[in-house]
Amino acid sequence: MTAPNNHTPVSIISDAYFDAGLTQEGQVLNSEQTVMGMRKLTDIVNLFQTQGLKLWLNEDKTVPLVAGTGTYTLGPAGSMVMAKPPRVIDAYYADVNGIRRPLVPLAWSEYVRLSQVSQTGQINSYFVDKQQTQLSVFFWLIPDAVAATGAAHLVLQNQVTNFITLTETMNFPLEWRIALRWALADELATGQPQAIMDRCQARATAYRLMLEDWDVEDAPTRFTPDGRSQYTAGGFR
Repeated sequence: MTAPNNHTPVSIISDAYFDAGLTQEGQVLNSEQTVMGMRKLTDIVNLFQTQGLKLWLNEDKTVPLVAGTGTYTLGPAGSMVMAKPPRVIDAYYADVNGIRRPLVPLAWSEYVRLSQVSQTGQINSYFVDKQQTQLSVFFWLIPDAVAATGAAHLVLQNQVTNFITLTETMNFPLEWRIALRWALADELATGQPQAIMDRCQARATAYRLMLEDWDVEDAPTRFTPDGRSQYTAGGFR
């Protein structure tokens, strides 16, 4: 027999109200409590995706290159229609034979120092302009006809899919349920006795930190010196 699905908004909201001391065991939430719980849980979900890696949100997105076009927009009204991703984590270029090479990310200060932003050739860098409704990704050099035979790949962090019904499955893995539950309880506990507020806050913080420490890649991370030494200033020679 299939086990009941407790990883739904209504189950998390019901548990959070109970944890915050606002309902008794077996009590059914009224419509106002449900609406408030949905609204606050949505806020928490949207905030949690900005914390830690959230590996299940990562996606390797192929960007077909067009000769002479350097900027590609990602968003509902962009050149690549999709939900606006919060960030670009990494990028690489794959040529027509599938051979890959990494692309170097540029900060605003590096982007504005480019002397010839219209220069074409093989791309080696990318700059991400984060806007309210879309991300604009500028590749430099602007791909020429040869570069356009390959494709750029962006490693994106996608948005969490917000829930719209009480009984759908959350867009967080099951192991995150307890952190969502106590984070919501912490939000709902405002005005409750101090002992309840302290308990909710402590558990919300502890469970979130445990899961953020766990939500990391299994492979070791290696750091290498940044080769863009021409921007370093103030050192002694």
